Amino acid sequence: MSTVLNVLLPIFGLILIGYICRRTNRLGPTAASEMNRFVVWLGLPALLFSLTAKADWAQIWQPGFLLAFTGGMFAVYLITLLYRWKTTGSLVDASIDGLSAGYANSGYIGIPLCVLVLGDDGMAPALIASLMVVCVLFGLAVVCIEVGLQSKKGVSGAILQVVTALLKNPLVVAPLLGAAWSQGGLQMPAAMDEFLRLLGAATVPCALVSLGLFLAQRQSGPSQGVWPLVALKLVLQPLITWFIAFVLLDLPPLWAHAALLLSALPTGTGPFMLAEYYQRQAALVSRAILFSTLGSLFTLSLILLLITP
Repeated sequence: MSTVLNVLLPIFGLILIGYICRRTNRLGPTAASEMNRFVVWLGLPALLFSLTAKADWAQIWQPGFLLAFTGGMFAVYLITLLYRWKTTGSLVDASIDGLSAGYANSGYIGIPLCVLVLGDDGMAPALIASLMVVCVLFGLAVVCIEVGLQSKKGVSGAILQVVTALLKNPLVVAPLLGAAWSQGGLQMPAAMDEFLRLLGAATVPCALVSLGLFLAQRQSGPSQGVWPLVALKLVLQPLITWFIAFVLLDLPPLWAHAALLLSALPTGTGPFMLAEYYQRQAALVSRAILFSTLGSLFTLSLILLLITP
């Protein structure tokens, strides 16, 4: 429990700072939106570019781990997406809700937690999971959102609009450029590397403070349905991942334990960033992040008891 608390308490601390600053009017009513813009347009693209540009693609290719982790992630995302799309009729909102159920906080919590629990060897699966969540799942959600926004136009016009919007989206362009840089085999200049490191390092605190600022404001949107999203994230996703990793594939202990641990992480701030960026109702998303983070204190502790000797 102490290991989980050591990782989660700083996360809550940053959210609390944002909450207090808004409640005491130290930061104004537009602060949450403006900080989120910084994260979406500067901080997170720098982090995504740096991650993909420096990625060791040979090390990333771990088929069993990828199948176990992404299997649970995509299953939960698609189940939520299809159900919410059917009930609400909005592909945009369904995509954001699906992301709330499947988007693990692999960067903010997963990397330090894996290193604490599994040692230095835990860094590799945590980085792989971060790339899958932040680049692949996030990118899929952006595609679905853009398709939903253009759905009322003709097929050819919608395709053109979607492609254009994606090419303008920094969260899609940044990892693609990073992958191209990596494949080109170019050495990153020291000044550029430090620039990206400083900019990317601001992503985590700014995103969490922005979430706290948002939570401090009066929530006008509906928040019904938050507990099913939390249950999907903290219960169903780890169960699917456990079945694939331990039963179906019988992965080596390090990779199996890492897959299960990373799948049980709470919802990250990615869905909140998208809800703010596309100006959708973010009340449900913010509560899913908050409640899943609280609930993960118990679910992660249970998993730690199961995987540690």
